[in-house]
Amino acid sequence: QVQLAESGGGSVQAGGSLRLSCTAPAYRTYCMGWFRQAPGKEREGVAAFDSDGTTSYADSVKGRFTISKDNAENTLNLQMNSLKPEDTAMYYCAAAPLHLGTNWGRAWEYNYWGQGTQVTVSS
Repeated sequence: QVQLAESGGGSVQAGGSLRLSCTAPAYRTYCMGWFRQAPGKEREGVAAFDSDGTTSYADSVKGRFTISKDNAENTLNLQMNSLKPEDTAMYYCAAAPLHLGTNWGRAWEYNYWGQGTQVTVSS
């Protein structure tokens, strides 16, 4: 059983930064992703770190967010800069025991999920 736990959420003003972290499986064959869900909206993929080291981003966060994985610490990180009010959501860490490639944004491909951490950006 893979246990995921997010940390680092909080409240920030527009233009500010936050860094999210998630405990990650030690196995390097996993695709790790960050998703978010705002009230009344569907869960959407934000970024992924695939098993081959490839990183992918949603268009809405490209150039502002950076995903990274620290294998020594078994953590998945999401550095979020230039935050906007529309980034406000619950953010979830997810893991899939395979290479997802262009399917990284499909939530149903991920077997394991964390409990989520709230990010609130005020204008």
